Amino acid sequence: MSKLTYLSGYSPTVTDQVNRHISNDTLGELLLKKYPASHNVKSNKALYSYVMDLKNQFLRQSNPLSKIIYDDKIDVIHHALGLHSFVSRVQGGNLKAKNEIRIGTVFKNAPIEFLTMIAVHELAHIREKEHNKAFYKLCLYMEPDYHQLEFDMRLYLTYLEVFGQLY
Repeated sequence: MSKLTYLSGYSPTVTDQVNRHISNDTLGELLLKKYPASHNVKSNKALYSYVMDLKNQFLRQSNPLSKIIYDDKIDVIHHALGLHSFVSRVQGGNLKAKNEIRIGTVFKNAPIEFLTMIAVHELAHIREKEHNKAFYKLCLYMEPDYHQLEFDMRLYLTYLEVFGQLY
């Protein structure tokens, strides 16, 4: 049986099913059937544009974002969905605040649905800092399939950990 790092909170029924797919070497086939290709949002400039389009569509009135980048320093096991940071600085007599979103470079070669789910998750943190009911309600507002995509993304990360690149 495989150590399922990304699925540790799921029931034994689910993890047993995933382990069967790993043993039978069908996990990749399952993912490719549902998500046949990776996205084309490869550069930081393209990522900025993509995430800002989502922000402008769903969170127009929210605080601005100063930076949106792929970050190869993010430890995927601890920050699988990326990182949202809020930086406050004092300049003279003013308090300046900046919101930044960093997404792990492992998601440069993921399906667009996973990139959207991660962006939605990080954008939701602009309004809701905690993972509470309001946070997940906001995620579902921006991406109705949020929970399914999060699970599938965890399957994808499991595949990468066990087998390596999928796309």
